[in-house]
Amino acid sequence: MPQYIDGFVIPLPKDKISEYRQIAEEACSVWMEHGALDYRECIAEDTEAKGTVSFPQLAGAKPDETVVFAWIVYESREHRDAVNAKVMADPRMQKMMAEGPGPFECHRMACGGFTTIVEPAQARSLAASR
Repeated sequence: MPQYIDGFVIPLPKDKISEYRQIAEEACSVWMEHGALDYRECIAEDTEAKGTVSFPQLAGAKPDETVVFAWIVYESREHRDAVNAKVMADPRMQKMMAEGPGPFECHRMACGGFTTIVEPAQARSLAASR
């Protein structure tokens, strides 16, 4: 069964990376404890590929901002919904959300759920059958 992914792209002020990292580390612990299969948060480093739209451009990042590219892996959409319900009820997450504005503007974050269409196991199986 294909895994389900929640993906995020967030413009983040460069001077807020350390603050964001602390929040992301806490969030990672919460999601993993409640059943996520994987959790990754990444800061843009090499985003200028010729002939493509860069992540900073896509995210509407300002000159003093970078981009966070993040994803959380689940067994399925149903599993995602169950994990996220537990995460949102977790006192640590409620505390983080109650603390007010974080290091980025939430309304500028892009997020969504994605169904996996290619996985390493599929590719290995296909290669082996050739």
